[in-house]
Amino acid sequence: MVVPKYKRILIKLSGEALAGEKGIGINISTVQKMAEEIKEVHDLGIEIALVIGGGNLWRGEPAAEAGMDRVQADYTGMLGTVMNALVMADSLQQVGVDTRVQTAIAMQQVAEPYIRGRALRHLEKGRIVIFGAGVGSPYFSTDTTAALRAAEIEADAILMAKNGVDGVYNADPNKDKTAVKFDELTHRDVINKGLRIMDSTASTLSMDNDIDLVVFNMNESGNIKRVVFGEQIGTTVSNNVEKEED
Repeated sequence: MVVPKYKRILIKLSGEALAGEKGIGINISTVQKMAEEIKEVHDLGIEIALVIGGGNLWRGEPAAEAGMDRVQADYTGMLGTVMNALVMADSLQQVGVDTRVQTAIAMQQVAEPYIRGRALRHLEKGRIVIFGAGVGSPYFSTDTTAALRAAEIEADAILMAKNGVDGVYNADPNKDKTAVKFDELTHRDVINKGLRIMDSTASTLSMDNDIDLVVFNMNESGNIKRVVFGEQIGTTVSNNVEKEED
């Protein structure tokens, strides 16, 4: 029997992943397909949490650059992540997966407040937990939210699911045909090389808490399962290489 490499994971999805080909808004059929993929892994006994960005509905930085107050712009984006979380939760429920949404901003009519102990209990009972509204404060990305929540729930890995991107390269493969893909990196490599996998705060949090990060193409069916069982797809970022050197 093949033993999974990771037993508790946090999947980080971009908001654009929910938009389908249009790139903006929410495409329900796209979300439903993603829910089926996640259910397949959940049915194997893997404990799963999700963080979803809000870029399909709102982007705070461009709004701030256009003259909107940055704090208000970021709070607006947090509400977008809650909308995405609720839609994903509904699709997971419809395929038979018990799901809870927890938000860092209180909105008890639609979601639970984020409470670490309650989130852990949900995971232990086989429920998927979706964390919405970022960390509840402006100036922090959903990448940082993913790293922070992964540390808090003691996740084995963060699965960074990308649209049509099969890993981390030393250059943009769409613009540079000589771009080289990395199979493995250390968190220190990511920070030192300035690789834009996630923001520097999130990278440092992942490194300090010894959480693996796997960047892979979510558009290929079955990839989440392959990552969980340790197949070499995408790019794996960890502290392992540094430990060997020590």
